[in-house]
Amino acid sequence: MPGIRHGNGGSAAARPAAPESALRFTSPSEYDRLLRAAHEQVISGSSRPEIPTGLVASWRRSMAMGISPDQHSPRHLHEPRAVAELRRTHPLQAAVPALADLLADEGPEGRHLLIITDAQGEVLWRIGGRSVLRKADSLEFVEGADWSEAGIGTNAISEALTTGNPVQLFSAEHLVRTHHDWACTAAPIREPGTGRLLGVLDVSGPLETLTTDSLRMVRCGVRVAEELLAREALKIPAKDDDAVRASVPAMPSVRARGHAGVDALELLGDQPAAVFGDGRRVPLTLRRAEILALLESRRQGWSADELALALYGDSGTAATIRIEMHRIRAALGPVIESNPYRLAPGLAGASDACRVRHLLAGGEVGLAVESYRAPLVSRSAALAVEELRHELDVAVADSVRASGSVEAITAWLSSDMGSADVEALAGLRRLIGPDDPRYLAFRARSGRLQRALL
Repeated sequence: MPGIRHGNGGSAAARPAAPESALRFTSPSEYDRLLRAAHEQVISGSSRPEIPTGLVASWRRSMAMGISPDQHSPRHLHEPRAVAELRRTHPLQAAVPALADLLADEGPEGRHLLIITDAQGEVLWRIGGRSVLRKADSLEFVEGADWSEAGIGTNAISEALTTGNPVQLFSAEHLVRTHHDWACTAAPIREPGTGRLLGVLDVSGPLETLTTDSLRMVRCGVRVAEELLAREALKIPAKDDDAVRASVPAMPSVRARGHAGVDALELLGDQPAAVFGDGRRVPLTLRRAEILALLESRRQGWSADELALALYGDSGTAATIRIEMHRIRAALGPVIESNPYRLAPGLAGASDACRVRHLLAGGEVGLAVESYRAPLVSRSAALAVEELRHELDVAVADSVRASGSVEAITAWLSSDMGSADVEALAGLRRLIGPDDPRYLAFRARSGRLQRALL
């Protein structure tokens, strides 16, 4: 049995992280090479700063239990049929749909795997796309396999079980060499109230799938699971949330829930809010307002990747969007549906911005002007939102100018939104003449605003 000679002792916390560790995000292939070289040296008895002492201690324990760095087959505890029965009776069963909605990547191009184990490290659930599932099959990373330290050696799941903390393992931080192509992030899930360990949540995939958001994403998933468990323990119905719809009885739509649901969205201006049926007005953060504005703009919905690109540019990730969706649902209830993301049927078209559009479409230009009190999410600098803002502004202005209505044009020129519209002012002049006091008053105001802009 291979062994590791004892080097410097001490806990993992006592040794500072190697400065090269940031490369796991900026240059994963380079960091992979460093770790693989360090792995071989540590196995041979050397001490390397790239491998923390806590991991070295885990490697020693694993090999003392018969795990070889060349072994890739984990211990198998149950056959698939028995695992199905274990899932049905496991307390985490109710949280799996929510975790899958938040963290799974099941599309044809899905790149990472969602794993949920029991408190001993046995894999009970495995969710992912075909390609990554095939890669996992080659490692026997399957339901019924024991991914504890004794079952397969040091990995993220075993470290979460051993330390009781969220962990990330990258490349050759795993003991077994066939795992060196993987990056894994795991965290324990505990029973609310008692703190009893129920299992481990793990997200694993090829090295390039690890991002700076991976750990935050997994921690968020643990919070979701533990919140659902707490509700179940107290017999409190879960919110009508797409993320948990498969684990609770069907709930009515937003509008059918009466005063408990969101009735409208206020997206015009710099203080966006959700208005509930009982009159409560809940302020929206800028990011949530931007997301809701984008969702309202497209009936067929948005993918997480599309929203990430629209709001964050090339630095955006689908994981960040999934976390934001969970936060919106936690704050507002069932306002968003999934696959793709879109507003719930009872809320679609229920914003102040959408009311303006509907009034314009119905020819009610005067009422549209009255309702158009401020720009759409006026503090947003996201290009996609700026385009929606410009589109709405042009629609109102063009409708006013084409209306031929003195009342609509004067209302527009009287508003903050239309006060500097020189084309509308020219239209008013044609309708009522250059000597009409109303035209002269608006001309003077327009001139003052134009000079202020110079």
